[in-house]
Amino acid sequence: MEFGQTIQLLREELNQHNHNYYVLDTPTISDFEFDQKLKQLQDLEKQHPEFYDDDSPTQRVGGTITKNFNTVVHDYRMYSLDNSYSKEDLIDWENRIQKVLGNVPLKYTCELKYDGASISITYENGKLKRAVTRGDGFQGDDVTSNIKTIKSIPLKLNGEYPTRFDIRGEIILPYEGFAKMNQELIEIGETPYSNPRNTASGSLKLQDSSEVAKRPLECLLYFIVGNNLNIKSQLEGLETARNWGFKVPKEAKLANSIEEVFEYIDYWDTHRHDLPYETDGVVIKVNDFHQQDELGYTAKSPRWAMAYKFKAEQVSTVLNSISYQVGRTGSITPVANLQPVQLAGTIVKRASLHNADQIEKLDIRVGDTVFVEKGGEIIPKIIAVDITNRKQDSQPTKYIIHCPECNSELIRTEGEANHYCPNFYGCPPQIIGRIHHFISRKAMDIEGLGGETVALLYNNGLVQNYADLYELTVEQILPLERMAQKSAENLVIGVHKSKEVSFERVLFALGIRYVGETVAKKLAKHYKTIDALQSASLMDLILVDEIGEKIAQSVIGFFENQENVKIIIRLKEYGVQLELIEKFNPNATDKLFGKTFVVSGVFEKFSRDDLKKAIEDNGGKVGSSISAKTDFVLAGDNMGPAKLEKANQLKVSIISETDFLGMIS
Repeated sequence: MEFGQTIQLLREELNQHNHNYYVLDTPTISDFEFDQKLKQLQDLEKQHPEFYDDDSPTQRVGGTITKNFNTVVHDYRMYSLDNSYSKEDLIDWENRIQKVLGNVPLKYTCELKYDGASISITYENGKLKRAVTRGDGFQGDDVTSNIKTIKSIPLKLNGEYPTRFDIRGEIILPYEGFAKMNQELIEIGETPYSNPRNTASGSLKLQDSSEVAKRPLECLLYFIVGNNLNIKSQLEGLETARNWGFKVPKEAKLANSIEEVFEYIDYWDTHRHDLPYETDGVVIKVNDFHQQDELGYTAKSPRWAMAYKFKAEQVSTVLNSISYQVGRTGSITPVANLQPVQLAGTIVKRASLHNADQIEKLDIRVGDTVFVEKGGEIIPKIIAVDITNRKQDSQPTKYIIHCPECNSELIRTEGEANHYCPNFYGCPPQIIGRIHHFISRKAMDIEGLGGETVALLYNNGLVQNYADLYELTVEQILPLERMAQKSAENLVIGVHKSKEVSFERVLFALGIRYVGETVAKKLAKHYKTIDALQSASLMDLILVDEIGEKIAQSVIGFFENQENVKIIIRLKEYGVQLELIEKFNPNATDKLFGKTFVVSGVFEKFSRDDLKKAIEDNGGKVGSSISAKTDFVLAGDNMGPAKLEKANQLKVSIISETDFLGMIS
């Protein structure tokens, strides 16, 4: 038998053993035998480099060094899930769904919500092409080399599969592997890791992939996205992924009613502690993909899915002191400094007290024994005080009246819960916070510049606002602490590269109060330039779709401040994108200008996304729900009955795919 054939047969055998061990949990040979066969393959590949294959099981040991992880835009956005904390929340969610779908029979897929690091893996022609972290949902870091070392992730797929698709999952660290890693650290006198979730997440960004290969990471897959998948439901998708070779949790179950969802939740609330992984809740999804399409998405989350969070763990500890933090908007946040306590896998030393009203409501005092839980199992918060343990000389908490950073007298606007420091341009945390927001990933995404470096630049008098970043030189930065030649050069290059960032992200980066990502996109699309936005009146702004008076007042206030105007002028001079650059589309027209369409149903010639793009390319607007402002409903097969009824009630024209093509041809 020739060497190439021997190598190929060994690869296939080792891939099958990997699958048996890491995916099916049913090994058929010993670890020693596996290692011997792997060593044989390594030797053969070394002797015959002409048979090199990037997908060989020998490549799973890692060895690639990644200094900088490239940012990659997701082909399909990674949405976050809305959370619920009670069965009443889930009933409300179902009622909202039924309003859209029209009281049709619903089935749900129930899956356990594993606590790890989210990943999106792209496969092309059955081979692992790339793996990208969640990031901000729109783009993340390319960690392909590290992901390839995780043995439960197939490098090649079985059976028949689409040409290209993405599969989403959670990188987790089982309890047993986590305990073993910590034991090894303790034995050599090192500090053990705090919890499996953070350790799994941190593993993805290790520079040496051979170090990642040593960690017992696993990947549990739960969702496939792509075109022409020929999959009709979430449960079918899970079974399909399992057949392709992915590790798909077996705990997923179809529920024929919301009552069966509750049964699933009750069972796993008790039995989750028997699982080998951390889990903090249940994810409930409308099973039918057509119904998912009808329900669509909000700005942040799918309407067809909901996470139910198990009741948070609670502990008691002592409140040692209260300190106050100043945010970039001047908002004051009181912070409880606690006697360190173990909570949900981490050591908790601090918790948010929210505002003066919350402190007064709970009558929280220094020296109290307090009950702490993780809100949504993420941010610790004090939920109650043990009055029976209070010392007799205890004094009520007096909320501060001056800024802890600049000593300005605090203000509190009527109707708002928080106190504010009004020293917008003189209070250091506000200045540093605004610059930090400006450089953040969702905003200007300046590589080589983080929160600590911003503080360093400010404290050394190099920047007073974010426009100053564009005047920084390598010579100015080099003398700073922890700054080497390469770091300084990368920072200056990163700032220069940010001039390519699109207008809507620049608008978000400016830090106008209440102007988040979604609002920034709407304003950028409507006004197209910063000058037009700056000239807009209050009424002009309010008339923009989904812009309310509060946002409008904030935008007006921002441009009335002369310091802000000076900064905008400087940003223009430096070449920052302050107008919308619309991509040239030779097929674009204004035939649908002023018309609003709602797209519903399944179509024969085009996907819904294609039709929505065609509407926008021809000057029309796509609405998410039918209202009096809707001009046309573009209806395909299986249009939701609730939408049909509403369209008829409002006398909105219902057109077919053919009708629509006639309108734009």
